[in-house]
Amino acid sequence: MQRFPVIGVLALQGDYESHARALEQVNAQPKMVRTAKDLEQVEGLIIPGGESTTFLKLLEREELFLPLQQFVRTRPTFGTCAGCILLAKRVTRPNQQSLGVLDATVERNAYGRQIDSEILTGPTSLPGGPLEMVFIRAPRIVELGNSVEVLAQREGSPVLVRQMNILAATFHPELSHAYGMSKNGDEHISDNEDEHPDRRVHRYFAQMVEEYSRQARSGASEAHKHPAQTTAADRE
Repeated sequence: MQRFPVIGVLALQGDYESHARALEQVNAQPKMVRTAKDLEQVEGLIIPGGESTTFLKLLEREELFLPLQQFVRTRPTFGTCAGCILLAKRVTRPNQQSLGVLDATVERNAYGRQIDSEILTGPTSLPGGPLEMVFIRAPRIVELGNSVEVLAQREGSPVLVRQMNILAATFHPELSHAYGMSKNGDEHISDNEDEHPDRRVHRYFAQMVEEYSRQARSGASEAHKHPAQTTAADRE
């Protein structure tokens, strides 16, 4: 029987519904996360785009900042746009609080206002050729630690990176091939049901989650087979 990993989507603000649809399209089971209890029920988590300072206020209001910080230290987590900012150890323009797990310096609103948003295609190490990337008031990764792997670039700058259990993108993969221009030139979500969105990034993350879950199940199984032995000295 095929297994569908349960992946949470932080549903405090941002386009979390689009992430949920993307997860369904890669055979993952999405779950909206709004409380610390919700976090306990998921194997991985997506932190969507939005406004990072608003995210911080909502996390504090819902008493979710510390539980989320504990989760992202050890469990697969994918941050997009504002989510990438929240994961970074260092945030500039201006400096602000973050979850502090991704060894990177991220500059907020590096490419200008929302009117300067654009859709580009860039190189990636993911299978399938160049990757479409939707940038909306995007941050810029200006510095990376040695342990961070670059998976995609924009004009030589990293836009999709991985560090152990952390995946981060400065663009919106949930909107790839589903974002366009209306007749008056405004950006909008396409309602063309015949389109085939590019879900490589979400598929990659779902595979990360499944890999970590498989390792956890394997570790639990080995611990069950070989319970810790105690000696007389240990018992004294």
